[in-house]
Amino acid sequence: MARAPIEDPLKFIAMVDGCARLTTDGAGPIELEPGDVAILNNRAWLEQKGRHRRRAATADPAGGELHPALRRRTGTDDVVIGIAVDLNPAGQALLQQALPALGHVRACASPTAAADLRGSLDRLFDEVTGNRIGAAFAIRQHGQLLLLEVLRAYLDQAEPPPGWLRLLTDERLSPALRLMHTEPGKPWRLHELAHAAAMSRTSFAERFRTVAGQPPLTYLHRWRMLLAQRALRDEDVRIGSLASDLGYASESAFSTAFKRELGASPLHYRHRVRAQIPTVPSRRQTPVQQARTDPR
Repeated sequence: MARAPIEDPLKFIAMVDGCARLTTDGAGPIELEPGDVAILNNRAWLEQKGRHRRRAATADPAGGELHPALRRRTGTDDVVIGIAVDLNPAGQALLQQALPALGHVRACASPTAAADLRGSLDRLFDEVTGNRIGAAFAIRQHGQLLLLEVLRAYLDQAEPPPGWLRLLTDERLSPALRLMHTEPGKPWRLHELAHAAAMSRTSFAERFRTVAGQPPLTYLHRWRMLLAQRALRDEDVRIGSLASDLGYASESAFSTAFKRELGASPLHYRHRVRAQIPTVPSRRQTPVQQARTDPR
C-alpha cells in the first residue's frame, strides 16, 4: 500500500493492468479494474493498494528505471498511470466546479467507452515506456486525448453536479447556451434566451439554475470573465477592445466588473499571470492547456 500527497488540482489515475483499491481524503475507496480511470478533484492525498504487490507499479515518464511491470505486461502485476492536468485559471474554474471530488469511470460500463478508453490508454502507455524519439510530445498529445475520452465516458456514466459540464449536455438549454457562447458580447435579455430554448421565462430560468447552479445572466457574466482571463493571458488585445467585444459600454465598466470578480484590474491580472509562465501560449489554446503524466 502506498500513500502520497497530491500536488495537482486535477488528476487522473488510469489502471493499465491488474486491479487496485484507491482512497483519497473525504472519498473512497473505489476498486479500479483494467481500463478504469479515477478522477481526483482538489484532493490532498492518495492511497492506493495493488492486488499483487504492496504498491501498484507506476509509470514515470520523466526517465530513469521503470518498474519491471512497465517493461513486460504479463498480467501478474498491477500497473497504473498517474495523469496530472495542467490548468490555466479559466480551465481550473470550469473543470473543478464541474467534476466530483472523486469520480470513477468504469471501462466495463459501455463497450464503446471501453474501446476508446483502452485505445487511448494503451497508446499513452506505449509512449511512456517506449523511450522513442518525440516521446515527450506524444505523451502530451495522448494525454490530452485521454482527458477527452475520460470526460466523455464520465458524462455517459453519471450525471455531473450542477455546472458547466451538466449544462453542456442539456438539450433543452443548448440553443440558449449556444447564443451566449458564440455571441458573448451581445446584451442578451432573459426573454430572448428563453425564446431560443422555446420555454417561458420562468421555466427557462428555473431549469437553467437547476442545471448550471446559477441564473442565466450570472452564467453569462462569468463566461465573459473566463473569456477575458484567457484573452488577457494568451493575447495582446487592448483592454478597450476586449471590453467592447465582451459587451461592456466602456473600458472602465469592464475593469470594474473584472476587478470585482478577480480581485485585480485587467492590466494587473495580465502582468501577474504572464509572469507565472515562461512563454505566452497560442491564442487558439483551449481553457484546458495540456495533460501530463507523472509518477504520483
